[in-house]
Amino acid sequence: MIILPFNNDDAYSGRLNENRGHFSLSGAQSKYSVIKQDGEFRLTSAGERGTYILKPALSDFERRADSPANEHLTMSIARKVFHIETADCELCQFANGEPGYLTKRYDIAPDGSRIQQEDFASLGGITRDTHGPDYKYAALSYEEIGMLIRRYLPAWKIEMVKFYDLILYNFLFSNGDAHLKNFSVLMTPDGDYRLAPAYDLIDTHIHLPDDSIFGLRKGLFADGRKFPRGVGNKEFKEFGLSLGLNETTVIRELDRFCSDYPAIEQMVQESSLSPESKKLYYEHYHSRLYSFLRA
Repeated sequence: MIILPFNNDDAYSGRLNENRGHFSLSGAQSKYSVIKQDGEFRLTSAGERGTYILKPALSDFERRADSPANEHLTMSIARKVFHIETADCELCQFANGEPGYLTKRYDIAPDGSRIQQEDFASLGGITRDTHGPDYKYAALSYEEIGMLIRRYLPAWKIEMVKFYDLILYNFLFSNGDAHLKNFSVLMTPDGDYRLAPAYDLIDTHIHLPDDSIFGLRKGLFADGRKFPRGVGNKEFKEFGLSLGLNETTVIRELDRFCSDYPAIEQMVQESSLSPESKKLYYEHYHSRLYSFLRA
């Protein structure tokens, strides 16, 4: 556990606020730019480029203190169980014991230069001005993100499998905040683009219980169709085919995500979540797993 040499409290809020941005969990969460120097993490100063992003616990949601452990667990399961490429991350504590979450920026090269990154709102030309205040949730479907992948990524057939896996994973682990700005591409040394490592993976229903299935309101398909009986294997198979994946690949990936891995229960139990949140997390996972198995 990383112990930070500063607090996230009112006495320190002036400096933190100068350093702050926001992310969405159907609301806002503070995040801070951090750099590691001489083995210790500190907040960046004006004009200084951070190499880590620090998120304190949520402020106005249910079971707020569990949010860092929730995100760390969901990111860890993605990487270790399903072999999804993710941003490096660690749990941390402020000096006063408040929990936090640190993630390393993958858009900063070892020499400190910036690697070009574009999210899918930017790639699609979608902004608040063009599509209104809910643009990152309401403008596109996941199928339409797939269309952008085919348009802009030369190795789209390889990258599309990664994207498909990420959609399956977000569903399986109840991430209701998988919006347009939570998917990105990175420029490669050859000057083309690939999918960026996954980030902001979290079971949102632990903190904001609702009935939403997907982060994007249009859902899986460009026509915005709804599924009154829920989403299962059939719908995800059709979705994979709509992305341009062949049937063999779709069935293989569905089988992979429909399997029940004992390591997941072990990771949940060994996580820093509270007992209540551990129970909810595993219940959410099994509920979605059974939905996957529905014909």
